[in-house]
Amino acid sequence: DTIEKLCRYYYDGAGERPLSPEVLAAIDQANEEMTSQALRVLAVAYRRLTKAEAENPSEMLEDNLVFVGLIGMIDPPREEAKAAIALCRQAGIKTAMITGDHPNTAIAIASELRMYDPKIHRVLTGAEMDSLSDEALRKIVNDVTVYARVSPAHKLRIVRALKRRGHIVAMTGDGINDAPAVKEADIGVAMGITGTDVTKEASAMILTDDNFATIVAAVEEGRGIYDNIRKFIRYLMACNIGEVLTMFLAALLGLPLPLLPIQILWVNLVTDGLPAMALGVDPIDPDVMRRPPRPPGESVFSRGLSRKIISRGLQ
Repeated sequence: DTIEKLCRYYYDGAGERPLSPEVLAAIDQANEEMTSQALRVLAVAYRRLTKAEAENPSEMLEDNLVFVGLIGMIDPPREEAKAAIALCRQAGIKTAMITGDHPNTAIAIASELRMYDPKIHRVLTGAEMDSLSDEALRKIVNDVTVYARVSPAHKLRIVRALKRRGHIVAMTGDGINDAPAVKEADIGVAMGITGTDVTKEASAMILTDDNFATIVAAVEEGRGIYDNIRKFIRYLMACNIGEVLTMFLAALLGLPLPLLPIQILWVNLVTDGLPAMALGVDPIDPDVMRRPPRPPGESVFSRGLSRKIISRGLQ
């Protein structure tokens, strides 16, 4: 899009010709066809410089160029990315693609990854975002899954719009200009291989393999750890409530102490410690990624855990 605007001529194999509207239309059509095939398209142009211009180059020389042609490059998504995005969908995690590529390229790749449905999802370009207020962007951000032709500044607006809608946002980035958006996100993710030091410092997590599937694996591992923490708490507190009630009722009824201090320590060591540690390393539930995300403000004792602790302690 940028190169085409700077061209005044084109090269047809035999010589330089004026760039007519018909030729421009043919170039645009070829570009549309290539981008719809998920190709990243680069335009190639040149300008013959005089000796004086070559010795004293300036930005003004990037004009009156001669258009040569288009180059299409394929950058297919990784196979594991398809499965990772499908797993995110099951887990109630919304995935959005943010790219500087042409909208057609972005749509083709998003469709291949099965994260874009034209009937329910929207595509938003950087130019369209510039025409939207922050409030207007907030209203539609839930429906957008593909952002194309965007700059790093647009990433920051996207993060803020999502956060205003109450989402917990994870943002990936690698360049220096991505650092503000990565820092603004609840979970900033930097690329460990291609990422800059500035982005790594601003992030909360660094991907050592630059693989999206690793993020999903980390989510699964985190959910498994959280489940095990709840199991650990439930078991220990239920056992301790039973011990406390036994001692309290005995004292209340004037009965001899049912347990000596050394016996309590032995019970805690043998029956509490080892089983609780085993529960803490329990394998991850196979259905853990089929649950929706838990609310951020949810207590660790929610979803009936308090009742289970008390009832099992009484038993």
